[in-house]
Amino acid sequence: MIQGIGAAAGVAIGKAFVLPNWEWSLPDTQVNPVDLAKEFERLYEGIRTSKDEIEFIKKEFREVVGPEESSIFDAHLAILDDPVFMSEIRGIIERQYKAAEVAVKEAIDHFVAMFDLLDDEYMKERAVDIKDVGNRLLKHLLGAPEVTLPSDTQPYILVAKELSPSQLAHLNPAYVLGIVTMMGGKTSHSSIMARALGIPLVAGLENKILTPIQTGDMLVLDGETGAVMLHPDESTLRDFTSRRAKQQRKREQLELLATVEAVTKDGVSLRLAGNISSVKELNMALKYGAEGVGLFRTEFLYMDRSSFPTEDEQFEVYKLVAEKVGKETVVIRTLDIGGDKHLDYFQLPEEQNPFLGYRAIRISLDRKDMFKTQIAAILRASHYGNVRMMFPMISSVEEVQAAKAVLNEVKNELDSRGIPYNREMKVGIMIEVPAAVMIADLLAEEVDFFSIGTNDLVQYVLAVDRMNEQIAHMYHPYHPGVLRMIRMTVDAAHSVGIDVSVCGEMAADERSLPLWLELGIGVLSMSPQALLKVKHRTLNTLASEAREIAKVCFRNRTSTETEEQLSAYVGRSGFTLGGGGDSKEKTS
Repeated sequence: MIQGIGAAAGVAIGKAFVLPNWEWSLPDTQVNPVDLAKEFERLYEGIRTSKDEIEFIKKEFREVVGPEESSIFDAHLAILDDPVFMSEIRGIIERQYKAAEVAVKEAIDHFVAMFDLLDDEYMKERAVDIKDVGNRLLKHLLGAPEVTLPSDTQPYILVAKELSPSQLAHLNPAYVLGIVTMMGGKTSHSSIMARALGIPLVAGLENKILTPIQTGDMLVLDGETGAVMLHPDESTLRDFTSRRAKQQRKREQLELLATVEAVTKDGVSLRLAGNISSVKELNMALKYGAEGVGLFRTEFLYMDRSSFPTEDEQFEVYKLVAEKVGKETVVIRTLDIGGDKHLDYFQLPEEQNPFLGYRAIRISLDRKDMFKTQIAAILRASHYGNVRMMFPMISSVEEVQAAKAVLNEVKNELDSRGIPYNREMKVGIMIEVPAAVMIADLLAEEVDFFSIGTNDLVQYVLAVDRMNEQIAHMYHPYHPGVLRMIRMTVDAAHSVGIDVSVCGEMAADERSLPLWLELGIGVLSMSPQALLKVKHRTLNTLASEAREIAKVCFRNRTSTETEEQLSAYVGRSGFTLGGGGDSKEKTS
């Protein structure tokens, strides 16, 4: 057994297909100075072709997994536009009279070596993106063919030194049972994409494997624990075949719950809504039984285009979502760009701390023209369904009041245009920053509902970037400080009778259910993939018992205590399709 890093959960059993290393060995070709213009033209043509190819891959991949994961390729396009990277290539051609492909190869090697020297796993993994883009450009400059994968053989476990997002995007999930990479970790783009595709992946086997894996070798991998078995014996094969069958049965059983209401054994009803970025994700959420949309991330409507979407373009999408959901609620969050989300056509300033900078509601209030266009589209859609609007990253009462003032302006403009909308449309805010928690009682007087964005709240409360491998172990959702912040927010909302829901990874973590039951939160919003798992946990939970566990957790002094207690509580429950009392106790 070889112990790697579990990067995408699931069990895979099959024969290995080892992907050849994509390494280029080029002669140090120099060109005549009079031919430099020709080399630059070759370079620019290669860049144009590479960009077109990346755009095509991005569109193809978006159809499979949705816009959020496909936005990984925005980083690849950005590299081809990066002035430092391109200046390095041009400088080598211009000053050393080297051929375009030699200059590209040297630039790749330079930046990859520089990234590898950094004591930061996240940055090291970004070197894979530079290699991916550089290799694509080299392929076009040299006229080399793609490294192809078998598509007409039996399904296989793909083994590679490292797997680039471009290579992964070309995979047919029907043929790939699992993936093993020597390099990388949980935050690599290939790991993110594998999780989106539902392919088990184990990473980080370099220097841990004594005998190189060969094409045709039998493998077993566990993408959750990170274990890989090379040449497993009959006993191991039987064990993991049984585990895989159990996983499949559990998935099939969970799918039966799609039409079942989420009610605890003693009759407490929860509403499980979906987080979506597109109509495609909405369809998946509805398939898995989502009761409405708790978070519509509208920023993805602004991506993959060359200009801001018009009012009519946005309205058509919001209207379609509202009509598909019917009587259930659709919460549409206004534009949340900045931080790690950028638009090609809207230049954001260079910032040392972009997550603390010019983003979300701060941009919207600064660009009222853009803000009013989106608000008008949301208001118009409210005529066709139960639509709510929500402002992100609120940190002060002044921001809420300013946003509401813009909303009122747009209402007056729609009135003058004779366009119908729901005059009673509810307006809420995301609670994501500590300042909002500390003035939650004041904010609750300004809005109709709160949505607690747990991902950002945990990050800001603990001052921990969870994408930074060096400190990711400090990202603790069950930290007493985080739990107190959540409780303060809920108490403030309930004191004035407004709704409060939870979205983010804590909402999708079944271990958190006792906390929500104790706090009286009745709406959880999560990714479509998590809906059935949380519903199953709800059906197999006694609310009265869960609340007692939660009371202890809220008194704990460490996150470790809480995590262990919640995990132990979840572990005691078996998997059944029962649950759900006859009487229902509605939480607020």
